[in-house]
Formats: sequence, C-alpha cells, structure tokens
Amino acid sequence: MIKNDNILALATPSGIGAISMIRVSGPESISIVDNIFSGFDNTKLINQKPNCVQLGYIKDNDRVVDKVLITVFKNPKSYTGEDLVEISCHGSVFIQESIIQLLLNFECRVAKPGEFTLRSFLNGKMDLSQAESVADLISSNSEASHRLAMNQMRGGFKNDINMLRTELVNFASLIELELDFSQEDVEFANMKELNNLLDKITVSLKKLIDSFKTGNVIKNGIPIAIVGEPNTGKSTLLNTLLNEDRAIVSSIAGTTRDTIEDQININGVNCRFIDTAGIRSTDDEIESIGIERTFKKMNESEIIIFLIDYSDLDDEKLNYYHNYLEDIENKFPNTKLITLLNKNDIKSETSIDELEKFKPILISAKNKSNIDKLRNEITLYINNLTGQIDNSTISNSRHYDLLNKTYEEIHKVKSSISNKVSSDLLAIDIKQAIYFLGELTGEISNDEILGNIFSKFCIGK
Repeated sequence: MIKNDNILALATPSGIGAISMIRVSGPESISIVDNIFSGFDNTKLINQKPNCVQLGYIKDNDRVVDKVLITVFKNPKSYTGEDLVEISCHGSVFIQESIIQLLLNFECRVAKPGEFTLRSFLNGKMDLSQAESVADLISSNSEASHRLAMNQMRGGFKNDINMLRTELVNFASLIELELDFSQEDVEFANMKELNNLLDKITVSLKKLIDSFKTGNVIKNGIPIAIVGEPNTGKSTLLNTLLNEDRAIVSSIAGTTRDTIEDQININGVNCRFIDTAGIRSTDDEIESIGIERTFKKMNESEIIIFLIDYSDLDDEKLNYYHNYLEDIENKFPNTKLITLLNKNDIKSETSIDELEKFKPILISAKNKSNIDKLRNEITLYINNLTGQIDNSTISNSRHYDLLNKTYEEIHKVKSSISNKVSSDLLAIDIKQAIYFLGELTGEISNDEILGNIFSKFCIGK
C-alpha cells in the first residue's frame, strides 16, 4: 500500500472561514509548493530550515492568489514521516480551490480519506491502534471521550500488548525448536513457565475486554431510558432535563408512540436521554410497536429512569409497581434503576413505604421540583464510570473483537497443556493468538483491513 507519490488535501472544513489549511505530503512535496510560492525573503522552501514558518505569496504565474504562511516539515520528523508542507491561507472557497488546482498541475494528487494517517502508520510513526484513535479524537464531543481518545493516541495499551506478544513469540520459537529436535526427545519450552505466562496474559486480556463496556459508553454517550406508564410525565421530564420543548406533551395517554432521543453533557460526559412510549396493554398497532421499542431501549440503556404518577397511587398500584420494579432489576441486573414519583405538587395521602426499597425520589417534572436530586443520581453514576478510565480502557469494537479472539486461543492453549496435547498442535493455537495480537497493533495487517479502517477518516487526516 506504500505509494511513493505526493498527496494533497484541504485539512480544515470546507466552506468559508477565517483561515484554511492545505496539506501536501510526499517526496517532492516541498519542491512542488516551491513552484507556486514566493517568500518575502526569497528563500526557497527546499532550503528552509525544518519546522519553520515562512510568509509569502501563492502565485499563478504573475497573478497573486493569496498571502500565506508556509510550514515545512522534513522527513522523518513530520506527521506522515515524509516531507510535508502545510499552507495556511485565507478561508475563501475560491482561494482554497485555486491553490489546490495549482498544486494539481504538478506531480500531485488528491489524498484519499485518512491517507495522511495511513502513511503515518506505514512509516512507523504510530501503531494501528493509535492511528484509529486519531479518528476518535477528531469525533470526540465530550471531556471524557476526549480523554479516552488521547490515552489511546499516546500509546494506551500498545506497550502491554507488544510485550505479551513478544513473550508468546519467544515460547512459540522454543516449541518450534522442540519439533525440529523431536527425534532427540529434547525439551526447550518449560510448560510451567508457559502456564504462568498464559495466566498473566489471561488477566491482562480480561481487564481490557471488561473495559470495553465503559469505553464504548463514554465514546458514544450514556443511554438513559425514561420509561413508565402513559401520562406519567415522561415527555415533560425529557423537556425539563433538556431545557427545551423536545417532546410533545399532552394529557392524552399514548401521545409518545416512538422513542425520542436527545443528549446533554453532564460532568464532561454525553448523556443520551430516550423518551419512550408508555407501557400498557393496547390494541393500537402503532402504539404496540412503540412499546416493543421501549423494552429494546431498556435493554440497551445504562440507566433506566422509571416514572410513577404519585398523584394516582393506591395500595393496589403500589403492589403492582413494587413487583414491576423488581422485574426490571431482575431482567437488567447491570443497569442502574432510578425510581421517580412524579407530580409531587399534587398531594397524595397514600403511603409509599412499599417502594422504599427502590429509594424513590419525589419530583415534579412540570414545576422542576427536585430535578437536582435526579441529576445528582446521574452524576454519581457518571463519576463512578469516568473513574474507571485509564490507559488500558478500550472503546474500539475492532480491538474488542480481536481481544476476545485472542482470549479464546489462550484458553485453548491452557486446555491443551492440561490435556498433554502434542507440541505441534499447541504451536498452532499459540500462533493464532500471536496473529490476533499482531492484527490489533498492526504488526500483521492486510490492504483490506487497512482500507476499511482509514476509509472512515475525513479527507485531510
């Protein structure tokens, strides 16, 4: 996939802005820009000191196109590991297109999505897991997702993975050596040491695999389902939390027939609030579909906010809600359940002792009473979640899949040792584990995988 040619792209968003930047990378990138640049001190870019900025004009023959700043990076000390030039020009669309067209007149082509980062990976500036985190960093929209992406881009778990892979490679080599001397009955690989290494790898892999739940939620936002029977105030609560009229509010039961989603940032983490259709028995086909989606969203959520109409409680309903909330806890044991008694502005004489187990919060979504208590509950959950972020937290589904595959192969190796399986079969499973770890960091890769990963990047990065 390494092409010894020159690429260019607009590195800032297209459209009108104060400043735009055009990147050019490749072996002739500096001399290509020299063809259209005239510096104020008449110094050719090819003779300019690396990592310095020069002021001058971009010219189309004698016509001045723009006054620009040029930054030159010489290999290998650049983002791509190649000679790289960055042209900072004014943000006119006409100016951007004019400069790009001038550059295309020379031995230069428009870069493909993610090609600058791909070249950085191919030239050894970063491993594949770090390259993927660049896209996550660009798309991060909260403090927590930004921290997660930065941890990965700075190395994250790559050193641990590389160390484990190296140790596995060493053992695989010893086993291969045994096979070469099988007739002499010589043992090079100490099975006890291999078992200890496999235990160590298992612990490391399990920690990484378990961290995906946290990393993925922080990356994509915490899903919070607002559920309950019709007309309990779910849509009013959503509007109150978002501080806008996002959902239709009506006294008519069953107004919300589909899920409505929106998000807000709480304590540096995006929270995706989902207003769901009211749960009840109904013959309405459309409403029934909405209720089915409610249960699906409950299953996908990290937090379930269950609303009960406090103004309409009696002993029979209290018993019903007690059993229903217990069912939710049993069906979704890993999901936080927050119980709200809404409409506390309308007095109720009914004792709520039967629901004390669920620590209900009395609120009025309409009057915004005690909404701060609900926010505090969500904040406590977020703080606990973000406290689990470290350099080993993963958020990439490709990494998660490869780690699981590696874990399975390591488990096979351990079983093979216990069952005294022959060394040649043992070597096959170890090699497969090594392969998956290599795919994770890019030690082993193919054009199809790389093409798929980098096609998701924006052009210019």
